[in-house]
Amino acid sequence: MIEQKSTPAGPPPALRPVRGAARCAVVALVLAGAAWVARAVWEIRLAVAGEPASGPPDQGGGVHRPLNTLEDSYHLVTSVGGAVTAVCAIVFLFWLDHVRDNARVLSGAAPRYGYGWLWLGWIVPVVNLWIPRGVVADVHRSVFPERRLPAVVNWWWGLWLLGLAGGVGIVYADDTDEVIARAYGGVLPLLAADLVIVAAAGAAALMVHTLTTAQQEQIAAKGY
Repeated sequence: MIEQKSTPAGPPPALRPVRGAARCAVVALVLAGAAWVARAVWEIRLAVAGEPASGPPDQGGGVHRPLNTLEDSYHLVTSVGGAVTAVCAIVFLFWLDHVRDNARVLSGAAPRYGYGWLWLGWIVPVVNLWIPRGVVADVHRSVFPERRLPAVVNWWWGLWLLGLAGGVGIVYADDTDEVIARAYGGVLPLLAADLVIVAAAGAAALMVHTLTTAQQEQIAAKGY
């Protein structure tokens, strides 16, 4: 089963310091957003420059022409952006692991979702449409059952799902050369996807700050 309702045997983990993890997560999310802004800027540059007379990089039939300087720099921008996004994901999950353990200590109850779903929930098809949000929501609701879930959680998740949709955002269905051809042919869908991802990163940063602040207040109120 996905949900884990029972309280496990043994003492819960001690409170983990979360301020540092939250700061790192916010910085990583800002950098990821900046990386996608840079990607959008290069896509605009490609659209303004126009497709070369030699045609798109992928000529079809397995033939690829040499890239020009602008196209080559776009490859570099996307590679750096992909690396920054990967690091951001690790740092975000590191923060989520901390606040999740703290929520268990503060509430005295086991998390709704087992530990494995903290990681697998993002990659298992179908359930990845709700489990990551559920893990985050559980962190807040287990400590503050009387409070409404902060709206920023739903904003973040909605934007994240939009970024996954259509193969034009966080997960591209096309390789970089095909994306370059799309920028030449019609850049607006690419820019719209980039905007959604930047907005999702911003919402995630605000969510990290909101949940961390609330948890720290509860820790102080309980005298830990």
